[in-house]
Amino acid sequence: MNPLIKVIIPAYNEQDSIIHVINDIPSIVDEVIVISNNSTDNTEVNAKNAGATVLSENRKGYGYACLKGMEYISIKNEKPDIVVFLDGDYSDYPEQLTELIAPIINDNIDFVIGARVQRLREKGSMTPQQIFGNWLATTLMKLFFGAKFTDLGPFRAIKYDKLLALNMEDKTYGWTVEMQLKALKQKLTYTEIPMKYRNRIGVSKVSGTVKGSILAGIKILGWIFKYSFK
Repeated sequence: MNPLIKVIIPAYNEQDSIIHVINDIPSIVDEVIVISNNSTDNTEVNAKNAGATVLSENRKGYGYACLKGMEYISIKNEKPDIVVFLDGDYSDYPEQLTELIAPIINDNIDFVIGARVQRLREKGSMTPQQIFGNWLATTLMKLFFGAKFTDLGPFRAIKYDKLLALNMEDKTYGWTVEMQLKALKQKLTYTEIPMKYRNRIGVSKVSGTVKGSILAGIKILGWIFKYSFK
């Protein structure tokens, strides 16, 4: 029996990329849920036209958008087996979703990160501050928790029941690292799959700005230090 898979895509002003993202998602996915996070362009219309379920979350923040998607899933009668998180900027390769979920289906792994490894990354697709931030966060997680993570990649898959048990709460930049830290604390089985990564369509709202980079860095480090003393 095939697993039921739902994809959550937070999107803020991604009108030029969202159609490509949705169109490249493999047909094994049951539902694509796009959460428009205060978008002021045609993101919502374009996502609907591409066949996605579109929700609106006016409180700005990556975590807010992801939580809205989870809230929507929670009130549906049929619950998914696997939830996949994917960005709406077309920097990831949505067709690689089948590779991402393979360890869950074949090896009963709980949680899989799509790792943006250097050899598969398009030049310029990650900013120096992103690369450094990833290195610092994963190094600290290795130091404090013995983690084997190499990336905080947003393209990730997790069993739905395990996701619920994490009690996710971060509303903004700390969502990805919170998930990884809680997965470690709850001793979930996890792995990384090397993923291709390309230059996004449009301008990044986090790594593309100094303020965004600093705030994201503070949030990520805050989560790590908070958990290291628990």
